[in-house]
Amino acid sequence: MGTIRLRFTILYASLFLVSGVGLLVLTNLFTATAPANFPEQLEVVRARQLLAGSLIALGVMVVVSVLLGRYVAGRVLRPLRTITAATRRITAENLHERLAVPGPADEVKHLADTIDDLLERLEAAFAAQRRFVANASHELRTPLATLRASLDVAAAKPEPRLDDQLAERFRTELDQVDHLLEGLLVLARAQHGAFADQAEVSWRELVTEGLRAREEALAAKDLTVERDLVDARVQGSPALLSRLVANVLDNAIVHNERGGWIRVTTGEAGLVVETGGAVLDQAEVDRLPDPFRRLAADRTTSDGGSGLGLSIVAAIAEAHGRGLRLEARPGGGLRVAV
Repeated sequence: MGTIRLRFTILYASLFLVSGVGLLVLTNLFTATAPANFPEQLEVVRARQLLAGSLIALGVMVVVSVLLGRYVAGRVLRPLRTITAATRRITAENLHERLAVPGPADEVKHLADTIDDLLERLEAAFAAQRRFVANASHELRTPLATLRASLDVAAAKPEPRLDDQLAERFRTELDQVDHLLEGLLVLARAQHGAFADQAEVSWRELVTEGLRAREEALAAKDLTVERDLVDARVQGSPALLSRLVANVLDNAIVHNERGGWIRVTTGEAGLVVETGGAVLDQAEVDRLPDPFRRLAADRTTSDGGSGLGLSIVAAIAEAHGRGLRLEARPGGGLRVAV
């Protein structure tokens, strides 16, 4: 900041010096070309006195301009020093604080407001990160605690051994941990937004392949699938887009009622999957893309998933320049549009 102040001071003084020199030159030119009303010797003396007086006045004004320039530069830069000091005081622990610089809507005010907007976004990002870490820790703690308890029960038996029932319980819980960790890795990759694989992918082919892989799950719940698949294409990561479609279809199957229906539509607008079911609260539906967010009824069931499915869908869609829109259908069920 001191360097900028010095530059402003030199700039102000230089502008004044150039203006003064120009004025001095013009004054002496006009004096030299004016008609002579005095004897030649008096004219020479008069010209020299005028030049000396002008140079002295110019020197005095240069000093004054430097002092005034330094003062003016300090006044101009004072709001910036205030902004710098306030920004340095703000850390991850007090991101809720704002600069809130008063004054007219000038460039300095716009700069302070921009920093306040940045702080607001950082505060939201830090809060989301803390929630994510807390939720991930909670989700991982549950299956690990179950494994530990099962192992303690087995070890407490007179003849400790890993029977088939306990082994199956271990496999189930470990599969849940593995599924959760895989979801976290996919979510991190999608949020990073850098894809090593880039290709043109067909929505219709992705949906057809996804439904074919879930024929047994569809039959187990006796679900009817209505298809309106137009061969629209999208540029992006085939692996992530395939995961997006898989998560949307899994969500439609897991959170559907037995004997229900699924309607899948693809086109230039993207992918739309609708399901029937109970009437949902739109406010609660809007929060489903948050990590580990489930509907109230799903929190008490064992097949409610990890709570990362739609979070991954939202992250993959955003990474491809698209968005996720969730709507509670008036007649019941959910409409998922990418």
